[in-house]
Order: sequence, then structure tokens, then C-alpha cells
Amino acid sequence: MCGIVGYVGREQAAPILIEGLKRLEYRGYDSAGVSVHTEAGLQVSKSVGRLQVLCDLLDGGKALDSTIGIGHTRWATHGKPSDINSHPHTSACGKVAVVHNGIIENYREIKEMLEQEGIRCATETDTEVVAHLIAHFYDGSNLLDAVYRTIAQVEGSYALGILFQDYPDRIVAARKDNPLILAQGDSGNFITSDITAVLRHSRDAIYLEDGEIAIITEDTVEVLDSMRRPVTKEITHIDWALDAAEKDGYEHFMFKEMLEQPEVFRKTVSPRIVDGAIDLGEISLTEEYLKGLHKICIIACGSAYHVGVAAKYNIEKFVRIPVECALASEFRYSDPLVDEKTLVLVVSQSGETADTLAAMREAMRRGAKTLSIVNVVGSAIAKEADDVIYTWAGPEISVATTKAYSAQLAVTYLLTIHLARLLGRMDDVTYRTLIDEMGRIPDKIQAILDQKETLQQAASRYFNNTSIFFIGRNMDYALCMEGSLKLKEISYIHSEAYAAGELKHGTISLIEDGTLVVALATVDALFEKMMSNVEEVRARGASVFCLSHEKNVDKVNYLADSTFCLPETCDMFLPSLMAVPLQLFSYYVALMRGCDIDKPRNLAKSVTVE
Repeated sequence: MCGIVGYVGREQAAPILIEGLKRLEYRGYDSAGVSVHTEAGLQVSKSVGRLQVLCDLLDGGKALDSTIGIGHTRWATHGKPSDINSHPHTSACGKVAVVHNGIIENYREIKEMLEQEGIRCATETDTEVVAHLIAHFYDGSNLLDAVYRTIAQVEGSYALGILFQDYPDRIVAARKDNPLILAQGDSGNFITSDITAVLRHSRDAIYLEDGEIAIITEDTVEVLDSMRRPVTKEITHIDWALDAAEKDGYEHFMFKEMLEQPEVFRKTVSPRIVDGAIDLGEISLTEEYLKGLHKICIIACGSAYHVGVAAKYNIEKFVRIPVECALASEFRYSDPLVDEKTLVLVVSQSGETADTLAAMREAMRRGAKTLSIVNVVGSAIAKEADDVIYTWAGPEISVATTKAYSAQLAVTYLLTIHLARLLGRMDDVTYRTLIDEMGRIPDKIQAILDQKETLQQAASRYFNNTSIFFIGRNMDYALCMEGSLKLKEISYIHSEAYAAGELKHGTISLIEDGTLVVALATVDALFEKMMSNVEEVRARGASVFCLSHEKNVDKVNYLADSTFCLPETCDMFLPSLMAVPLQLFSYYVALMRGCDIDKPRNLAKSVTVE
């Protein structure tokens, strides 16, 4: 979603803000802006379009002389993308400037109240009312009182960065249901919605909690709770390598991150195999608790949801507990049947996904135990869940997830095997076999990456298609969903995923001459049925790109127009292998269509609003 960065210190602020905003581009945006404190007051510069427009306008930030400022990349929610709707927004008097992530749900009511006071809004945004409201409550001396009174009035979610003309030495920050981080550096202090924005300047992060307000100056960071009491905050040291958030010579972050998947899988799994056994640390799932479960519910959004669908097949097969997968955006409004006998698995890369966080809170309110699978340490979901397993994937910059998806899959394998063993539902031989094979998966992923030219050739054959269908059965269907999403989000081609057995129940009517059907056929017990489905679509004019095992190569080559063969592995780990050629295929299709691969239109990396 939108990105925030703020700086107060001894260096020129604008170049630091521009640099930080560049590192937040991956979150998705349609406009950008900065506000700095100058001798003439608060100066705002903003523009619609790519950040480079703002950068050129300000000569990379050199045009502004100030050591304090706030910056923002906006992804439109209220009001179309335009110069005037871009952030920062200022009060009518010009004494308050605000950047905001989130949604002010009662902005219309506030706007009407302000208009009755003679204050007119100039934009279509919900954020502008925050600036006006702060100025309305500000008495000329007590800035904190104005901020507290404002957040008491607003409903919804927010991460706020606020400048006051009367206070040229400080930034005020506040959060509710949107991530906001304070960072301490040698040359000053920062606020940011993502630590990668300021990683070059600071590795010491302080995570604000809901209801907290912070005041940062050049040398101090003060945090207060909702009752205005000082809060002692823990400092988290970030040990990511700086180049983990850099392209490192690659054309796109997505390509770089795909190539990192073997190592990411290894780093996720290897530390959790101790003396030949799985060790998940301090998670509080006991045999007694698990035996009392009625079901497991997995809640997530997007690609994380597809991880959950794949995990459902494995958990039910090995753990023998019913599993329900729910889209987080639907879960909380469905009067869900969860209680103290339900284990809820929450999957989120950022740990801040608004729908997923809200769904988790609803599950906890109903008595369920929650276990989160999260990448970002200190994120809201990670902190609020009863237990957390970190994926350790490192920063993922491309909007289209690849390595984070692979790491999430790896955690579900570990968890499945661990639970099955804990319940006595997996024998020693199977346990050792699966652990040994899991250790070989990184090399098999690398073997697929080494065949990327084959996927590039397939993409060159099909990139002009306007409608593509993915079909598969069982575990392959879960991967169809992910493959279809990956393709549509970066190439803008209409794409759908279907369970192959459902073709005759409507979908096959859409097949015509030249339609591309991507058929996944790795589930041995269903291979012949999948080949029958391939025959069906071919008979209606479809062109078929089939992905299967090496052992099936002869039959697949006979039936399909194009093929790709995966190394052999246990059924449990098939998603980790199948995901890679689907990612590469989507990448090369998007590349040949000239799409903005790392920053696809209308999409954001972390969706922190409903």
C-alpha cells in the first residue's frame, strides 16, 4: 500500500526522503510528495505519476533546504490520482502537514463538521480532514493535545506522519491498524512504513503499537500510549544484508528473488532440523491440545491463500484433521464456526495485511488458538498471534511474490510433518524419508531454474494470448490458482484456474481455437484423468502447455503442444517445484509484453486497508 518516510536530523532531509520513497516504490503507488520545514514555513511538493517526476521537479531533493521532512507514495483509495489528491496534505492555515496510510471511515462526517466551522476541503481524499482537524484543535502551543483529540475523533485505520510549522525540530507519528516504524540513526531519526526505506541509514527499529503516539527529534524518540503515559520500547536490530533490498545487477527484483528461492528454502528449513528431527522452537501445540481439535482453519489472502490450499491437502493426508481454507476478507463477515477447538493458521508475508489481521482477531475473539506464518519480524500479526513461525525469507521487493511464497510452503511442510509425528500418525520411516527429501528440494528448485530458457521459449510462443486457462487436480489445482494469479498480476492477461474435473460443468464452453490451456499433471494417481482432460480441450482447438514429471515425458510430449518436466519428489513437496516454472513462465510472458514487472498497475505489495 502507500508508503511513508520521515526524517529529522543533521543532514538535508529531501534527498533522504526521495531515496526512502524510491525504496518504497515496490509497495505500489500512483503519486508521490514531500513536505519539509523551511524558514518560510512548511513547503509541499507533490505530483501524480512515477516518483521520477517528483525527483526531477526537486532535482533529487537538492531544491529544498531543510533537515526535517515527511514523504509519501500514494495508492489511491479516496479520490482519483492527481497532483492535488497526492500527499502530503496541509491544513487551510498551512501550519500542519500530514501523510497518511489507511482509511478514515468517518471522513464525510468530519468534513461536514469542518465546513460548518468555515473550513473547506480542497481535495477528494479522506486524509485532508486529518490535517484540518489537527489544526482545528491546535491552540498554538500544545501539539500533542491536538493530535490526541484528532485521533479520538477519527474512525478507521491510520499511520500518520505530522509536521507542525511551529515546531521545526520534531515529527509526530501515530498508528492504528497500519504499520509504522521508528528508526534511530547516527545522523538523525526516522519514521517509515517499511524498514527497507531507511536501511542505509539505520538498522535499529522501534515498532509502534496501535494507539501509540511518537515524537521524534534529531536526538530523541519518545513514545506515549493512548493515556499519554511514556512507553519503554524495545529496539529491534535489523541484520538483513543491504543488498537483499537491491537489484544487485538484475533487471527486475522478481527475477532476482526467483533465483534466491533455493537458498531461501534452505534457510527456512535447515535451522529447524536438529539431530534429524523437526524443531519448531517455542510453539505451544501439545499432543493433548491437538487431539481435542475439531478442525484447522487457514486464513490468508492472495498467494498466501494458495499456500493454505496446498497445505490443506498435506495436513488432511498426514495429520488427519479436517482443514478449512478461508479468504481472510470473507472469513470475518461469515459468522465463522470457530471456537476453542479450532486451530487457526494465519499466513501473511508482511504480517500487516488488513483483512488477515482482522480475521485473526475475530478468530481469537471466538476462542480459537492462532499460529501465524509470517516473514516480517515484529509485525502486527506476528505479535498478536498465540504462536508464530517466521519464514526468514528476507525482504521481498517485487509485488508478485516468489521467494516468500516458497518460504511459506516450506513452513507448512515442517508444520505438517511435526503435527503428524506429534499425534503418532506418521511412522519413523516416513518421517525420516520426508525430512531427507525436504533437504534435497533446494537442489531440485535450482535444477528447474537452470532450465529457464525452456520457459522463456514457451513464453515466446504464447505471450500474445488474450485468455489463458490453468487446469489441474488435487495438489495441482492449488498450484493452478497460484500460476494463474502470477500470470494475470504481472502480464495483465485474463487468466483463470479451474479444477480439471469441473471442465465439463461449464468452463469448457470457453475453449476455442488457439486458447492456451496450461495443464498441471504431477499427481500420479490422477495422471490418466488429467490426460483425458488434455484430450478434451485439444479436441476443441486448445493449445496445451503441460507440466508433469520426467517419467511421464513420452505421453505428455505426445499429447501437448509444449511441455516442461519437473524432477521427481514426494507428493508433499510438489508445490515447491511446480511454483518455479509457473513463476518463470509468467515473468517471461510479462517481459515480452513490456509490462512493469516489479510494479504492476493498480497493485500494492502489502494491502493494509480493506
